[in-house]
Amino acid sequence: MGKITGFLEFERQPEPVEAPAERKRHWHEFVRQMDDGIAQKQAARCMDCGIPFCHHGCPVDNIIPDFNDLVYQGDWKRALDSLLSTNNFPEFTGRICPAPCEAACTLNIAGNPVGIKSIEHKIIDKGWEEGWVVPRPAARKTGKRVAIVGSGPSGLACAQQLARAGHAVSVFEKHDRAGGLLRYGIPDFKLDKSHIDRRLEQMRAEGVTFHTGVYVGDPQDAAGIGQRETITPDQLRQEFDAVVIAGGAETPRDLPIPGRELAGVHFAMEFLPQQNRANAGDALDGQILATGKHVVVIGGGDTGSDCVGTSNRQGAASVTQFELLPQPPQQENKPLTWPYWPLKLRTSSSHEEGCGRDWSIATRRCNDNGHGNLRSLTAVRLEWKGGKPSEIAGSEFDIRAELVLLAMGFTAPRASVLDAFGVEKDNRGNARAATDGAASYRTSVDKVFAAGDMRRGQSLVVWAIREGRQCAHAVDACLMGHSDLPR
Repeated sequence: MGKITGFLEFERQPEPVEAPAERKRHWHEFVRQMDDGIAQKQAARCMDCGIPFCHHGCPVDNIIPDFNDLVYQGDWKRALDSLLSTNNFPEFTGRICPAPCEAACTLNIAGNPVGIKSIEHKIIDKGWEEGWVVPRPAARKTGKRVAIVGSGPSGLACAQQLARAGHAVSVFEKHDRAGGLLRYGIPDFKLDKSHIDRRLEQMRAEGVTFHTGVYVGDPQDAAGIGQRETITPDQLRQEFDAVVIAGGAETPRDLPIPGRELAGVHFAMEFLPQQNRANAGDALDGQILATGKHVVVIGGGDTGSDCVGTSNRQGAASVTQFELLPQPPQQENKPLTWPYWPLKLRTSSSHEEGCGRDWSIATRRCNDNGHGNLRSLTAVRLEWKGGKPSEIAGSEFDIRAELVLLAMGFTAPRASVLDAFGVEKDNRGNARAATDGAASYRTSVDKVFAAGDMRRGQSLVVWAIREGRQCAHAVDACLMGHSDLPR
């Protein structure tokens, strides 16, 4: 609970960050961890609120009041133990999670919530620095083999839990490096890839085997995306006692308008992974670059924000972000929304670095420069009534654009992968699997489980970790008749 009167004595203090003008010059992380004393004061703000609604807000059920109190007392090792008991990768969530726990904090009713995310960041970074985060291999092996398809946060969490239960775990990743969305979706300035590499080494020491550059599915589909090595689902089911499909929601929402085919119009996930590869030292042929261009990002979510930050670092002439929905309020109606995630205007660090933002905009067409290249966009303003949009007469306008990035979200996992496994899909195109009961996380195909975006659709990293952990419990119980893994 921290200090009884801490929330009255100490103001919320954010983590130190590098100035926008400076951080735009590089690709490194620019958010710094707090020093010990400041972190302890921030943890002291955690109040004895009776019912810790932060538990309700946190998908992985972090024991937030407990680790806050331990930080306040200066017992960093036990704070780390508490944090790791519910979250396999707090160095990821402490950097990129939007912190629904803070929205649910009781202090948020009246003002500024406890800085839970910054405290989590501090705990795990201190744990690594002190050498407290070490491999935890199983004392005994079960003789059971589990294959996990996908090495994003869900697949990694599931793999680590199952390896610690004593199973032989093999992770299959179609890309050349493990990490999934963490590796090739999130920019380096938000999540340095050394954090992923460090975890992968720990997991290898715990017995997890990684197979990269391997596509699991139909060989013809693999050839279409340039994969050289393929394993079919039937091969996995024959060789392993259980299979977990934990890939991402990779089908982007498209914008079917005239001129969509012009050079200069790209999906966000064509653009972002290339820069991550360039930062890793890969030689790229024909990288999509914003350098010197007027960029329009269509979509106002996190992926769109990442496109803004990446474009600015590449030296874009200008960056504008369009959102179809109306502008949210500056401040939410807390009595109406708390402790749930509120709808309000959110300005990311990338927006602070330079970005024009416009709401209630529908893009009507992409305009040609006469040589097959994008020259501009034609858009129209919308009026929203009763949750439905209508175009405002006479509001059509053109905006200069040499690069358009489509960041409107993702509709479903790759359908061909689910079809290759033969699993039943829900009405959104995800693998159908319940999360409760004796058949939790099991698909319609024997021995095949599904977790993360593959099962629930596009979501947060913290939700992927939760599902990976819960799926590991379900797989362990299926193989052994019971499970001691936390759910």
